[in-house]
Amino acid sequence: MSLFLTYLKLGFLHICSWQATDHLTFLLALCAPYVLADWRRVLALVTSFTIGHSITLALATLGVVGVNGPLVEALIPVTIMLTALVDMYRAGPVLPRRPARPEPVLLTAPNALAIAFGLIHGLGFSNYLRALLGAQSRPITELLSFNLGVELGQLLVVSGILLLGFVALRVFRIARRDWVLVTSGAALGVATLLLLQLGTR
Repeated sequence: MSLFLTYLKLGFLHICSWQATDHLTFLLALCAPYVLADWRRVLALVTSFTIGHSITLALATLGVVGVNGPLVEALIPVTIMLTALVDMYRAGPVLPRRPARPEPVLLTAPNALAIAFGLIHGLGFSNYLRALLGAQSRPITELLSFNLGVELGQLLVVSGILLLGFVALRVFRIARRDWVLVTSGAALGVATLLLLQLGTR
């Protein structure tokens, strides 16, 4: 297997693994308010998150910025908790109707938040990648292929979340607001546990 494919697989499996509970839970919180019909908004959110984590993944892996491992580990659950709380707040007493006019897809507060939180998650990705690379100082091929693998895994996870939401809303007739509150609440609970576990180390 080529070096490119090796790191592509490692990046993919870093996301599509139960060991990536923190990143998986963040994707759940990120997608919780949306359904399949909102795929453009979800694509914009995922793209924003990608921009953020790609920047810090590259900078940290190449040694341009330093990484405080314990701080990053603590901040990642915090990003999940904040995202989940925003979801629950926006759900409100009654989920608002869709606007008659399309909202801007790229320049929105949720996308800005996704970029900011992506910067933190990119530092978390870099910790894992740097452990794999060892003493290599300019691992450009490995960095690019690992990042691409992360994105492929991320798209698979997001697609699964949207499909699960489709089944819940259309087949089991769960109210959309209830779906948002349940999934966001689950993400909030997992993030809280992750943060508490860090405090017991």
